Amino acid sequence: MNLHTDIPTHTEVERLLAARDGPCVSIYLPTTPITPEADADRIELKNLAAAAADQLAAAGADRATVLKFRESLNELDDDEDFWAEQSHSLALFASAAGVRTFRLPNRLTSEVEVADRFYVKPLLRAITFPQAAFVLALAAGSVRLVEIVRDGPAFRIDVPGLPSDAASAAGKASIADRSPSRKLQGSEGQKVRLRQYARKVDQALRGVLTGLELPLILAAARPLDDIYRSLSSYPHLVDTGIPGNPENRSDEELAAAARSVLDDLYERELSAIREHFAFSVSRGRGSSDVATVARAATQGAVETLLVDIDEKVPGRVDEETGAVTFSDDDSASYGVIDEIARRVMLAGGDVLAVRKADVPEGAPVAAIFRYPL
Repeated sequence: MNLHTDIPTHTEVERLLAARDGPCVSIYLPTTPITPEADADRIELKNLAAAAADQLAAAGADRATVLKFRESLNELDDDEDFWAEQSHSLALFASAAGVRTFRLPNRLTSEVEVADRFYVKPLLRAITFPQAAFVLALAAGSVRLVEIVRDGPAFRIDVPGLPSDAASAAGKASIADRSPSRKLQGSEGQKVRLRQYARKVDQALRGVLTGLELPLILAAARPLDDIYRSLSSYPHLVDTGIPGNPENRSDEELAAAARSVLDDLYERELSAIREHFAFSVSRGRGSSDVATVARAATQGAVETLLVDIDEKVPGRVDEETGAVTFSDDDSASYGVIDEIARRVMLAGGDVLAVRKADVPEGAPVAAIFRYPL
């Protein structure tokens, strides 16, 4: 099984947010899933790595630290298998603890940041509204799992142990076969066979999906749609599916339908959050002022945080009071919005990284508080 994206889970993001193995290097660059065109991406990474090395030296890192960083990036550049399977962006985080990479379906711009912590805000977009998902095309006569991204081809995923159809899953020539005792007959017997089939499909998918947080969109006709939903163990199965027999649709047709499902899902979620923010502000439980939100985040008072993925506000946030000191973007500063997001997530709050137009009041942040401040 080869996935072309590896979006971080919330736990992985929290580990990055908590890291203090400084100096920490964060690199983002756009990539292409078209392997023959990946050479340009590798050149861009070399350029960004050189810029990071210069920033490390300017920040006072010793020569051994800079050399170790360059060696780690050189090893990555030499990994042909790594570059053969890319998505639309690459996020790289390097520190004394090692190098961690994530292939993201979102299109991000090239950035380099060196500080005493990782620059994670661009990464948050990928876990806020993942521009990738799985489609489970389930029919009595066939089943397949397809990985989709926002822009790009769909990929068929090889799932070990996945049954080929309902009849073989039940050990029958047909799901209409009756048992020797004649207990399973007609539509009742067929539903029992379909439940056996759906359960085996769910069991096989656990080996692929366990630990992931990508949406799973079901493409199935009734009654198989209802049957699978009643026993699915994957917590990120989307309520809205793709109706009808998926055997009549290609992988690309399923991907197009799934993107519409995701668009509708994310728009509903954003609309509900914006309405909740407006209501909360009217009750003294919300703000879009950076300094106010920073203090609330430090107190663990933020329930939900919206951040502008594109705006960077350099400075520092006091560890005890949450007071913000704005400054120029240098090795002594870091992203204030990134730090606010870190404190919210580590306190159990929800963080959504969105485009500027989706942040209420046009601010770089907007927060809903757990209680009035």
